[in-house]
Amino acid sequence: MRVVAVLLALSAGCAHAADIEVVAPWTRATVRLLKVSSAYMELRSAQGATLVGASSPVAGSVELHEMRMEGDLMKMRFVPRLPLPAGKSVALTPGGYHLMLYDLKQQLQEGTRVPIRLDFEISGGGRESLQIQAEVRPLR
Repeated sequence: MRVVAVLLALSAGCAHAADIEVVAPWTRATVRLLKVSSAYMELRSAQGATLVGASSPVAGSVELHEMRMEGDLMKMRFVPRLPLPAGKSVALTPGGYHLMLYDLKQQLQEGTRVPIRLDFEISGGGRESLQIQAEVRPLR
């Protein structure tokens, strides 16, 4: 029984599809009237893949964005695709690549989980989707 509990605890922070692994997905909590949040995680693909989309039942839309310095300004821009090189980790972090959850249908409360579907193109052809649960962390 203890082994099952440990395996369940480990799987809560990690999801797999084919050769894609999602590690430690999380999102920020929101205040009641805030209709946007962001989600972060680490993505790995053994054979190579490309993140091409995302969606969530708690958001009107989910977009992949990148933050980067341009001169003296930090700018955010939409990114249509994010390559995942074979065998390498790609981090979605504050201040870098991340998912934006727009038009939230409910407040994201600390301690809950947000379902997010990630859509990938797999190297060599084909598409695959992976359903994850992002932990809602405190708004800071």
